Amino acid sequence: MKHYINDGSADAPKLRVFLNLDTLLCLSPESLWPGSQGEAMIHRLKADGFEGVQAPGAERIAGFPHCGLGRVNLPEEALPLAQRHADLGDLCLTLHVGWGTEDDDEVFRLVEAILAASAATELPIFIETHRATITQDMWRTVQVVKRFPDVLFNGDFSHYYCGQEMVYGGADYMSGVPVKMEFMAPIFDRIGFLHGRIASPGSMQMPIDDTSSRPAAATGTADYFADFRAMWTRAMKGFINSAGRGDVLVFAPEILAPTYYYARVFRDPSGRFVEESDRYSQALLYRQVALDCFKAAQG
Repeated sequence: MKHYINDGSADAPKLRVFLNLDTLLCLSPESLWPGSQGEAMIHRLKADGFEGVQAPGAERIAGFPHCGLGRVNLPEEALPLAQRHADLGDLCLTLHVGWGTEDDDEVFRLVEAILAASAATELPIFIETHRATITQDMWRTVQVVKRFPDVLFNGDFSHYYCGQEMVYGGADYMSGVPVKMEFMAPIFDRIGFLHGRIASPGSMQMPIDDTSSRPAAATGTADYFADFRAMWTRAMKGFINSAGRGDVLVFAPEILAPTYYYARVFRDPSGRFVEESDRYSQALLYRQVALDCFKAAQG
């Protein structure tokens, strides 16, 4: 049986927008984010409409909902990690699993151990669709679904859109997205968490200008922002169709710094390398996009 986050209410399946705190790392001094910590961080995040955080380390913010993240490389690592995050009071755990070089039997043993750990600890665990992991390509991820229908994912679709160049394929060049989205249906139907990041066909992380339009600086023919809105809406629809009363889908912008080779930097007129956007301002835009997509999914 699928194991989503559940708030104990009788509400219809709902969306909650959290913030992955790695988004706040190494922001420029010009960022909209004031650099708040502790209680001041909570107050600012709440004021800006965020309903919880995903914390990359052991730090947690008292009185504010939180989710964990981690990595499992071997089956025997799954249960101790799940228990640690359950003891921390995390609502769920998202995982990078393996390195992507495992054979099928190794992949299946990892997934089996994670499902068992989730059941034993009653902690929802979502395997992330991520480069350099067992879910790095959509074909293998669909095979995992066939073997384990109850598996749930954290959808970070930038890794497919850029890493597998989703626009490339289909009837002719640049028409692949609808074909591949159809193939991804079993994945979309098993999303319990979403990492918000928008990619282009050639860059893992691209800024947007508003909540609906093609970015003004976009090049090429692919409207990657429209493609991401479509993927997020489809994943949310899959959640709504499968979830029950009190179940919660978390959407968490995870917009990473140049340290991780995600945010692009360019020289300004003074010769400094600067990021092309304010990642916190982008997170606020993502929040509204997610709410709009969920409303569309409900319709």
